[in-house]
Amino acid sequence: MRAVVQRVREASVTVGEEQVSAIGHGLMVLIGVEAGDTEKDAQYMADKIRKLRIFEDAQGKMNLALADVGGHALLVSQFTLLGDARGQNRPGFTQAEEPERANTLYELCCDHLAGGGIPVARGRFRAHMHVALVNDGPVTLLLDSRKQF
Repeated sequence: MRAVVQRVREASVTVGEEQVSAIGHGLMVLIGVEAGDTEKDAQYMADKIRKLRIFEDAQGKMNLALADVGGHALLVSQFTLLGDARGQNRPGFTQAEEPERANTLYELCCDHLAGGGIPVARGRFRAHMHVALVNDGPVTLLLDSRKQF
């Protein structure tokens, strides 16, 4: 499971003319589910997102996690994180999990994060979304559940 985590002042998802979710201060997370990912990957990702200390403390050091600052998370499924453009200019997506299984693991990740006390907003799976955000910092991190150690 791969994720792009961005510290934001605000973020939102719109489908068509409908705003389906929005957050203020917190984390905007794009999630890509890789073929072969399991519930353990979803749990790892949720725990990692929840525990990331990327918010500044009183001394200006990134030392606080999402719960410490009362932040929210907006998670959006994005299979294109598994795109492979090494050999061609048109990316291939054979590493992405099939949609039904990907949605199950995406939802599980969201549920685990919410179960850890973090308010979670979600995108709409398989919809054409417009994602808007104001990156704070900017602070952007890449996570991969298969590269834990």
